[in-house]
Amino acid sequence: MRRNNPDTVHPPLGGYSHTVRVPADSDLLFLAGQVGVDGDGNVMSGAREQTRQALDNIAACLAAEGMTFADIVRLTVYLTDSKDIGEMREARQAVFDATQLPTSTLLIVNGLAQPDLLVEIDVVAARARSA
Repeated sequence: MRRNNPDTVHPPLGGYSHTVRVPADSDLLFLAGQVGVDGDGNVMSGAREQTRQALDNIAACLAAEGMTFADIVRLTVYLTDSKDIGEMREARQAVFDATQLPTSTLLIVNGLAQPDLLVEIDVVAARARSA
């Protein structure tokens, strides 16, 4: 994968790359939006913990397909309150290698599937096919 931040565009405003080029021989994986709910159905408390749990869920989904966070090329984060941006970014930065950042979009939304959910994250991952 080729990640790039062109000199002709402003530097990223957060932890992301402006572009990621996926080789033609890559397998693509699309993950459903993940939320801060653990395997027992418990909703985590607060945006930081919900983000951490959503990222743990993403890690488990990626691992089930033989992928890691380094394979993520597109990340979309949905937050219900802009005051939670800092906590979400802190949790996100803990799992991404600063040299392998995906493209990213952050949206502030009116609500998610349940009223107690504060964050949802969906991703697209890609990995070169094995020979």
